[in-house]
Amino acid sequence: MFQSVDNTNLSGQTARQAWMALLARAPLGLLETVVAPLGDAAAHWLRRPETGLMMVQGRVGGSGERFNLGEITVTRCALRLATSTDTTPTVGVAWVLGRNHRHAELAALADACLQNPGLHADLETALLEPLRTHRTSASAQRRQQALSTRVDFFTVAREAGSPNSENKS
Repeated sequence: MFQSVDNTNLSGQTARQAWMALLARAPLGLLETVVAPLGDAAAHWLRRPETGLMMVQGRVGGSGERFNLGEITVTRCALRLATSTDTTPTVGVAWVLGRNHRHAELAALADACLQNPGLHADLETALLEPLRTHRTSASAQRRQQALSTRVDFFTVAREAGSPNSENKS
């Protein structure tokens, strides 16, 4: 599935895909304050954070043929979280842009905790709602910055008026 980083159309996503996208773009400070206190003492690492490269593809004009644009750095990890109330352990995974291992660890821990029905409601209000607000404000800020650099070019034909409004004397 190919998606834009700034894709705001979340209608086709499952709930887990939506929160994983939020966690991947989350500011580290918010993850530290909300997720870190949950602790990872009960976490068993299936894959410790590791950094690698992924190929990014682009399209000419947004609709043409795909081409390889370049590589980006990605950090991924996976953990299994065994809680005392569950007999089956929960697996949390994370993929984040960049080399921040701590961000990937906290995102995977949050993913595992969000799958737990007992913790989901609390994390929805303490973590996901602020992340949605942050994403909305960041998107609006990017849009405003792009609009501030907009240049409106006028052509001679446009300045002269429409072709139907000829002055006949």
